[in-house]
Amino acid sequence: MSLSRRRFLAYGGVFGAGLTLPAPLDVAATPDPLQSPPKSDGVADIYHRVLHLHTRWVEQQWDPGIGAYSPADFRFAAVLGNAVLLTDRDYDPALAGVAKNTLLARTVATIARFAGTNRLAGGDEWGKQLFWDSTFELYFVLAARLLWRELDARTRTRVAAIASGQAAYAFGLAYSDDPMSGEWSPNGAAGGWRGDTKLEEMGVYAQAIAPGLAWGKDDAALRERFSFWAANASGLPTADRANLARLDGLLVKERSRAHNIHDTFVVENHETVNPHYQAELWRTAGRAAIHFLAAGKPVPEVLLHQPNGQQLWRTLRLLASDAGEPVMPMIADRYHLYGRDVLPLAYLAQVIGDQDAARAEADLAARLVPYLRHEPEYRLAKFSGEDKYEPEARAELAIAYLFHRRRRTPTRPVSSAEFFARASGTRDFGPDVGLTAHQSVSAFAATVTKQGYVNLLWQPRHDNWLVDTRAAAFVPASARNPDETWTRAYDRLRDGVDATAAVLTFGDNFAGYATLPTGTVVYASTGIGTDEGPLSLFNLDMPGMPGLTGRRTFTSSTGTLTLDGSGGGGGDGGVDELRFEPRNARYVRMQGREAANQYGYSLWTFSVLDEAGADIAQGALPAASSSDVTYPAYNATDGNPETRWAVDRTQRHRQDSWFAVDLGSPVSVAGVRLFWESAYATKYVIQTSMDAIGWSDAVVVPQSHEISGGWVDIDGRAALVTHGTDRPITVTSTGVIAATGPASPVLIEGYARDGLDLPALSRRRIPRTPPPLRASDADGYLSLFNLSHDPVRGATVIIPSTRRLYQGLQTVRRDGLAWSVTQPAATGRVEPPRFVVSGHPPIGTRFEVVNSHRVTVTAPPSSPVAVTLMSGAWSTPVRLAAGQARTVIVPGGPITPTSDLARSRTTFPTSPLPVGMNSPSFAVDANPLTSWRPGPTGRMVVDLGAVSTVSSLRLSWTKGSRPPIRIERSTDGVSYPAVARVRRPGRLTEIPLDTSARYLAVVVDGWRRGDAELIEFAAFG
Repeated sequence: MSLSRRRFLAYGGVFGAGLTLPAPLDVAATPDPLQSPPKSDGVADIYHRVLHLHTRWVEQQWDPGIGAYSPADFRFAAVLGNAVLLTDRDYDPALAGVAKNTLLARTVATIARFAGTNRLAGGDEWGKQLFWDSTFELYFVLAARLLWRELDARTRTRVAAIASGQAAYAFGLAYSDDPMSGEWSPNGAAGGWRGDTKLEEMGVYAQAIAPGLAWGKDDAALRERFSFWAANASGLPTADRANLARLDGLLVKERSRAHNIHDTFVVENHETVNPHYQAELWRTAGRAAIHFLAAGKPVPEVLLHQPNGQQLWRTLRLLASDAGEPVMPMIADRYHLYGRDVLPLAYLAQVIGDQDAARAEADLAARLVPYLRHEPEYRLAKFSGEDKYEPEARAELAIAYLFHRRRRTPTRPVSSAEFFARASGTRDFGPDVGLTAHQSVSAFAATVTKQGYVNLLWQPRHDNWLVDTRAAAFVPASARNPDETWTRAYDRLRDGVDATAAVLTFGDNFAGYATLPTGTVVYASTGIGTDEGPLSLFNLDMPGMPGLTGRRTFTSSTGTLTLDGSGGGGGDGGVDELRFEPRNARYVRMQGREAANQYGYSLWTFSVLDEAGADIAQGALPAASSSDVTYPAYNATDGNPETRWAVDRTQRHRQDSWFAVDLGSPVSVAGVRLFWESAYATKYVIQTSMDAIGWSDAVVVPQSHEISGGWVDIDGRAALVTHGTDRPITVTSTGVIAATGPASPVLIEGYARDGLDLPALSRRRIPRTPPPLRASDADGYLSLFNLSHDPVRGATVIIPSTRRLYQGLQTVRRDGLAWSVTQPAATGRVEPPRFVVSGHPPIGTRFEVVNSHRVTVTAPPSSPVAVTLMSGAWSTPVRLAAGQARTVIVPGGPITPTSDLARSRTTFPTSPLPVGMNSPSFAVDANPLTSWRPGPTGRMVVDLGAVSTVSSLRLSWTKGSRPPIRIERSTDGVSYPAVARVRRPGRLTEIPLDTSARYLAVVVDGWRRGDAELIEFAAFG
């Protein structure tokens, strides 16, 4: 229904804010001066250098026909980077490749032209549409404001009209979708979270308002609308409705309406987990905040304290790599997109002041110059993404630099070791999400069970340029869609170990995967493929980028083998330059054999090289097995590095697609250079022909080498050890296959640490298991898998060492410990050692471990026992006569595994916290030295993760007065009926219950400073 302005205004106040038009901008306003950063800010120095170098790409976009930078893909938005450089004290024309006066003249001319063509200023070329015009307007307006004194009055008026007009347009939409943006919508105020988040869309609504609000007169209705969209971008109703914190004068509970994130604090986009879109929370906030800073106005509270922001950042740290950007566990087209990853980190670090973000920002910044220098040179968004990402990346790098200029004293980053120690943990994000992740101090690992993306990820040492996590890992690519999946995440506070376990079922075959707190991973299978344990490796030559030297070195029992990118190199995306013995040919083609992802094949450039290395295919006649109508074959030989060929969308599933060129007549060819888009081939062959009928292989990519001995070290960065198989290990310049040959059961251990005796690890006795169990004792942890459709009850596993004790019953034998095991069908487990034994227990000694604090030792009927039991720093001698038994109990500390349903669970309020309250998580962290301070609002909620039967609660308090408390329960996180009241709580309060709940709330009525705080909230079934 169309609305008149009068009727439209009558609908005001639906969400507590009247609909009045925003005040006009002050055209004469100019920003506060932005100072240059101090010389000690190394990250800002890198940004400064990269902006200069990237200006060379900008100058390639100059269009003399229109007297401005190109409008294609919003490339004219590069003016923001220009404006930042031009207002800096240290402009370097030699580094930028253009004189300052020339750059200034072109920048001003571009601003003048596109200010006039914007729809909000009377033009008809661009603007007004929220997606994606308003984003580029935001960059454009900021550039103009930085160069305000250089602009003529007419241009200033137009720029002001753009800012105020866009804010008015977004405001006028109320809580409706933008009719100009098609499918890009926030679903009104409801949002969306399953499959496709609306976090980004709501952030765009807020950022569209920001320039008008920052540069104009303060308008209460406009500010409220801005705050609404910014607060709801990260909306999670179960968390927000429990949050009584105030943001910009209104309670989170009252402002929040949307549901945009999963309750495991992860974001989905394009139907999968996509950290790039999760980072939009701080990308859109950064774009908005810079306008307030530049205009000399306070940054709105909602940008500094985003609802659930800390929890979402915790998720990104759980997925972090050593290069500042997170792993992309399912989608490949946002990987290594460095220029687009800068702004969220810079915002978190330099505006919010987060030291972990400062570490990630510094790590990413340190890689920017090598990245920029790599082919195609002077690009900030290469390898993946859309063409419009390049001007976006420049603009956002410029904003990141401005944050440093404003802050003056940069946020101090934590060390890398501290970063990963703080980031460590595990999380099962739920079956709908299909991701179980594990971050440790030594590696990242994860199990992806989402159909179409199934993978067993491993990133040893967090090196995101070693193992290519976009390709199939461990489980063969031929078996990536299991019939059933099972996963579990272990938590140190609940289970005594951070670890994960998974089992995938493929008909009558199975694969198991375990990740350990040491960074080690264990893979076991019944033999589901001829190539098992595959790891795809990057092998680019990128000088200055750690680990990318164009070669990989493999060490095994047969010696050392170094493979480089020439000859049979390639297969890892980017640029493959392959040389071969000169041969005569008229036709040269790339014949695909295996694609890296679901997008098939796409090439920016296909070059054929003569003996001197010159490209003789440029302008030659191309042909392909198929072509997308938008990306025809001639794009790969037209000499333009910014156009590309791609297979037809309907042919993306084909592994045998090909691309060829006709050189016109027989000539001598000696190599090819392929510049891949993110849809690249991991396996292919370069072939030549004289008649396009008979083809001969020139290079097979990649070339393989078999090694034996059961172990291989990969470049000194990681190692694989195999057990129970004679299948050889195969290595190429871009990959490792741990077991090659006829399918048979295999056990593979992946190590991510230095100083290991790999030959000894490969020769050692591992736990002996009856079929269908498989087990490893890597690093002292028992990884056990039942690879069958039937449960196993009371089976005996022989552990070769008597030194470590695990939960359950184990008896000493001549060959180790006999451990009694019951394991459900198609499941796995990781058992940490609960006790360590020093001494030599005689054969027949029994150890029954109940938990981390309790073990019963029984001596055999005919022999005494004299051993020492240890658990951490605690130890005690155990002396028993023959046949005698003794129960040993470790004093103090939390018991694991725990029966407490609340321990280490998610708590509400999340972030931000109400005034006077500290984190409710302190009440469920099993630490007697921490406690929850209720504050004046006095309410916390524990999410048990699933509806559970609760029979009792235990509350432990610090000293001080204890006000009355109320216990509430909920199954949906919305309705919370009271189930118990305690008028005079004791220091230790036991509360009997008989209820079922997913959420349990503790309400403290009338808490005042100095009253008791809650040390422990425990719930029992």
